[in-house]
Amino acid sequence: MSLAFSYFVKILTYEATKFGTRIIFIDRFYPSSQICHKCGYKNEAVKDLRVREWRCPHCGAEHDRDRNAAKNILRVGVATHLQESQ
Repeated sequence: MSLAFSYFVKILTYEATKFGTRIIFIDRFYPSSQICHKCGYKNEAVKDLRVREWRCPHCGAEHDRDRNAAKNILRVGVATHLQESQ
């Protein structure tokens, strides 16, 4: 993690605390772009960062790598929040 990014995270965490909210972190090695957000299938073939779009071989869903990753990250973040608030 670069120094600039860690400083950004530090400021973001401080501001979140100031406004009564918090930042939820997920594992940095979570394969968010490899997991189909529709069915949960993990596609090892898309480890290559040059693969920008892919079709899930299990359910047939079409994925843009970045949008798929964002949906998976949101799902994990919400699940973590719900689990911690119980």
